[in-house]
Amino acid sequence: MADLTLLQEDLPEDADGFGVDDCSSESDVIVVPSALDFVSQDDMLTPLGRLDKYAASENVFNRQMVARSLLDTLREVCDDERDCIAVLERISRLADDSEPTVRAELMEQVPHIALFCQENRPAIPYAFSKYLLPIVVRYLADQNNQVRKTSQAALLALLEQELIERFDVETKVCPVLVELTAPDSNDDVKTEAVAIMCKMAPMVGKDITERLILPRFCEMCCDCRMFHVRKVCAANFGDICSVVGQQATEEMLLPRFFQLCSDNVWGVRKACAECFMAVSCATCQEIRRTKLSALFINLISDPSRWVRQAAFQSLGPFISTFANPSSSGQYFKEENKSSEDTSVEDKTRTRDEEVPEDAQIRLEDVPTDPTVFNSSVKLEGALDPDIGAESPRKPPGDSSLPCPLSSEPHQEAASNEDDKKPGTCRSASQLEVGASAQDSAPLDQELYNSFHFWRTPLPEIDLDVELEQGSGNELGPEGLEGTPEATAPASANITTATRKELEEMMENLEPHIDDPDVKAQVDVLAAALRASSLDTCDEASEAARRAPQDELLGCRLDHGTTGPLTSETVENMESALRYIHDDSDSGTSGGFSPDEERRAKVQDVVPQALLDQYLSMTDPSRAQTVDTEIAKHCAYSLPGVALTLGRQNWHCLRETYETLASDMQWKVRRTLAFSIHELAVILGDQLTAADLVPIFNGFLKDLDEVRIGVLKHLHDFLKLLHIDKRREYLYQLQEFLVTDNSRNWRFRAELAEQLILLLELYSPRDIYDYLRPIALNLCADKVSSVRWISYKLVGEMVRKLHRAAPPTFGVDLIRELVENFGRCPRWSGRQAFVFVCQTVIEDECLPMDQFAVHLMPHLLTLANDRVPNVRVLLAKTLRQTLLEKEYFLTSASCHQEAVEQTIMALQMDRDSDVKYFASIHPASTKISEDAMSTASSTY
Repeated sequence: MADLTLLQEDLPEDADGFGVDDCSSESDVIVVPSALDFVSQDDMLTPLGRLDKYAASENVFNRQMVARSLLDTLREVCDDERDCIAVLERISRLADDSEPTVRAELMEQVPHIALFCQENRPAIPYAFSKYLLPIVVRYLADQNNQVRKTSQAALLALLEQELIERFDVETKVCPVLVELTAPDSNDDVKTEAVAIMCKMAPMVGKDITERLILPRFCEMCCDCRMFHVRKVCAANFGDICSVVGQQATEEMLLPRFFQLCSDNVWGVRKACAECFMAVSCATCQEIRRTKLSALFINLISDPSRWVRQAAFQSLGPFISTFANPSSSGQYFKEENKSSEDTSVEDKTRTRDEEVPEDAQIRLEDVPTDPTVFNSSVKLEGALDPDIGAESPRKPPGDSSLPCPLSSEPHQEAASNEDDKKPGTCRSASQLEVGASAQDSAPLDQELYNSFHFWRTPLPEIDLDVELEQGSGNELGPEGLEGTPEATAPASANITTATRKELEEMMENLEPHIDDPDVKAQVDVLAAALRASSLDTCDEASEAARRAPQDELLGCRLDHGTTGPLTSETVENMESALRYIHDDSDSGTSGGFSPDEERRAKVQDVVPQALLDQYLSMTDPSRAQTVDTEIAKHCAYSLPGVALTLGRQNWHCLRETYETLASDMQWKVRRTLAFSIHELAVILGDQLTAADLVPIFNGFLKDLDEVRIGVLKHLHDFLKLLHIDKRREYLYQLQEFLVTDNSRNWRFRAELAEQLILLLELYSPRDIYDYLRPIALNLCADKVSSVRWISYKLVGEMVRKLHRAAPPTFGVDLIRELVENFGRCPRWSGRQAFVFVCQTVIEDECLPMDQFAVHLMPHLLTLANDRVPNVRVLLAKTLRQTLLEKEYFLTSASCHQEAVEQTIMALQMDRDSDVKYFASIHPASTKISEDAMSTASSTY
């Protein structure tokens, strides 16, 4: 307190030098003035008098103390309006202090004083606006850095608490900030003012920001002299965009953002990369796809490693801004939405039911038109609702799978435009043969090359092509002969030979594999070879299902070894197999060419270049040239990218996810382990069982740092699995009791927490057979925190097993509790039994009449236990928990008499603590507070 701070300079003049030597020799008593004498003098002063006295002191510390005690002084005089105004006037004079520490101390108290003025507004109206706000604004340009920093913090705190009126913001705050950012302003002041403008924009709202802040902000983005100013603008660009909205962002801010992203200072470009996601959220989808994507690719390939590092860290969040519920398959519940829009499964089910049967795409009914394989088509179910069953839309060019067998892609695309009607799907053979008949001269020129001259002749192939009616291009024997045999890669003539013949043909072509044409031929034959090895045990039923599809699509795919296979069909079949990931050979075979692997990762949700860059984050070279933890950033943002692409495009991320799951860095695997349950929700049960369960199993055997991520969300993941698959993990739960470090007790505590949640997923028999041994093991843990959670676990287990029909397992569990704990030779086991009973009573895991029959008799026998700790806990349980239940308060039964007799015996106990807790319990004593103190623990 200011009135207690008194230094030497404030002593009376007659006290200076007063001491022992000044006493007369005749005096027997030495009088030394005490500091309490001067304190009593300050007590005689009014609050304003003390304030004036020490505010005028030449000692800096006294003036600092005055600034620190201003709020207390205001509270003392708050009843008198004149005194309050007088204190505020003293604050204005103190603000002119020449010492920076005094001004900084004063500014730290301003937000608290302003809040006091707001609470006492009737007594001192307009006090803040008239006396305090001018000081805050003036200190923004103070010469001392500490004073400026405290004033900036005070201004933001006042705005956050809404203590500044809107009129004052427009007329007093913003004009000063605009003036401080003028070209002739001090460099440091200008940089700090820009930062304050950016930070206060979300607090003052869109209107003030657009009118008063945005024009100057745009000017600062182009400040040619100070790169620090441009860097601050770039770092806060996202916040400004989010405040002003889409229109102002696209019209005024985006041109500046493009300039900042190409700034010659790498720090500015790095700041742009860090805020890219926020900027993207404030733009429309078209600009995001056409302009921002290309701009981001430039940042990823920036010469500066720091810029590339920041760009790759923001790549996943930027991709997530392309998310669309219609493509991702996920719908978010909003407050203004009806309940019928909140269920994803209901929506998907309804849409699948609305699609006609003839629109279902099966493996054996894959169309030969490669453009049908758009990324939004679900092969495992039905067509996406966005694609009409009767009028399929034409996908974008980058999402369709190009045909490597066609030498005339442009003519094929042109001819495909006439084939968009239902039932008029042409086969690729028709299109290519027609093209070769029209352009025979160019093809003849292409015939003569080294491969065609030296190759082993191919066997003769029969074609079975169904021609559409009215096509006008009938193919007879002459037409087939007129097509040169050597143009097989261009005319899409693929064999229907048997598996043996296909193998022989590939062996003949192996010596010429270096030729690109030969390589393309080998790829086609390899695809046909894999297709011919598919299981055909259900061929008859498949043929029956194919009949209506042949009528719709106008083309047929036969899985038999004697049926026709067209090149387009084989290629599309391989894409389909790779997508649904049902056939292990097609999903993991190394026979795919690089082009086929690239096409398997094509989608149309986000620009392909962005996805390719994201997939490259697992490349080991990236860790050397960009960031050693780039794989961790990739793993962190993978659920968001997967949600954006949707489950229909999971095949694009599958390989990347598997690579991350096997990464050498445990931090990468730990990141995936913590998010695998979220990814399971995104992918659905089928893809989860196929692709995530194996990785989940691997995480269960990993390091404890990785296993804890799986364990924390064990219930969330297992509830998404089928019940049969879920039961397989019952055998592995016991493994969580074993850790790399036995002192890692939090691991076992988390296991107990998860087991409580897992009780709802399993049957009573499974709980008794598999979860019960783990729970009883945890109840005997060395750490009290683990045991405390385990008692709740056992209580919930008793509840579930007792409610099961018949409650045999519940009775058996209670019997085991009595045998293993109630009659345990170790006192800690008997104490654990009392804890379990206390939990059962508090949480009402058993009806009180059942508790009185099964557990209470064994509980009361512990009144004669030889260890006082057990008797103390028993006394607490009986007095503070059991007797508070209505069953024992109202019923005059033998159980109540037994409890009262036991309590009376405990009141006569030889231990004073037992007597105390057995008596009328103190109101301040709680079982939950004392339980942990009486529990034994090694930690």
